[in-house]
Amino acid sequence: MKNTNKIGFGTAAIGRPQYINIRPKASTEFSLDAFRKAGIEMLESAYEQGVRYFDTAPGYGMAEQLIMDWTKTKNDSNIEIATKWGYTYVANFDLNATQHEVKEHSLFKLNKQWTQSKKLLPLLTTYQIHSATFETGVLDNPNILNRLFALKQAHNIRMGITTTGANQVEVLKKAIDVEINGTLLFDVFQVTYNLFDQSLANVVKEHLTKNKRLVIKEALANGRVFPNDNYPHYAKTYEILHSLANKYGVGIDAIALRFCIDSLHPLPQFKVLSGAATQQQLSENLKTNLFTLTEKEVTILTKSAIAPNQYWSERKQLAWN
Repeated sequence: MKNTNKIGFGTAAIGRPQYINIRPKASTEFSLDAFRKAGIEMLESAYEQGVRYFDTAPGYGMAEQLIMDWTKTKNDSNIEIATKWGYTYVANFDLNATQHEVKEHSLFKLNKQWTQSKKLLPLLTTYQIHSATFETGVLDNPNILNRLFALKQAHNIRMGITTTGANQVEVLKKAIDVEINGTLLFDVFQVTYNLFDQSLANVVKEHLTKNKRLVIKEALANGRVFPNDNYPHYAKTYEILHSLANKYGVGIDAIALRFCIDSLHPLPQFKVLSGAATQQQLSENLKTNLFTLTEKEVTILTKSAIAPNQYWSERKQLAWN
């Protein structure tokens, strides 16, 4: 199934009660036990519906531990787990927390988080720098790069990065060329791509080869693909999405996810991540596998793109909820 299902499951929303997103209203009650139970149920639901690629991180609260506990009940070598290092979750499941995560791209943090993340082996196939940026200097740190190379060789795993921000394409280009002992270090590139930020499309054809994996995150633009009066400049896109959703008998989410698949085809794309928080959302997201957009429809949706600086400026204004 993992070879045909283009959707992977991102676990940020099941590992911590708040995330940067647009929702109808914020939650006011929280039970840690109930949240954990719901997270396990989400993982099982994804598996039952054919998902075999699961993306997690220590910065996602209890998400890594949920996957560790859940996979103990599975005997399926087709399951692939990707995790990351570099962010620490600090909100402690407090809905009133003012700080949710701390970023640290140090060798100390890498080694400390690897101690926990390695427990995901042998299902752990991908290890990533969480939100690599020029500012942290992580791609120029020989101690970190050599350590990552050693882990890659010792455990036969893919090494990758995730990117964020208006200059994510420049970060991607730099990471692609990082070499250790004459060998390219990174195999997996998890990048934001959606209807509104399509900057990725300008470089992947030129820079990514078939043996590299491209993983798409934030395909729903943190909820901005859904009609919202706060974004009148997306009104035309909302009309098109609504029309296509009616045509294919799916939700707007499936259209937006499908765009990420069909607009990059036949580029070396591997998975588009669903960040669903509920089983209903997940089931709706997975309807993406049931249809294909026409070339004309993809071309029309491509016109929804805005400048990366504008996109990321809007994203910075979104609240944790």
